[in-house]
Amino acid sequence: MTLALSDKLHSKMKQFSDIKWTEVARNAIEKKINDLETLERLVAKSKLSQRDVEKFSKKIKVSSVKKFMKE
Repeated sequence: MTLALSDKLHSKMKQFSDIKWTEVARNAIEKKINDLETLERLVAKSKLSQRDVEKFSKKIKVSSVKKFMKE
């Protein structure tokens, strides 16, 4: 997988050269997949509408971004 980063973001990442950015990306992807799988299990057992699912998905995304930014 190749990620496209802006020059600005790439420069900021270079400032933290001790961080293993591949590991950060891998962890974020794993977290996202886990969140989506959890959401699929919940949806399969529920009677939520598509709109409800989209609302929860957005909340999960926001939560994931907040957690990612703390790391």
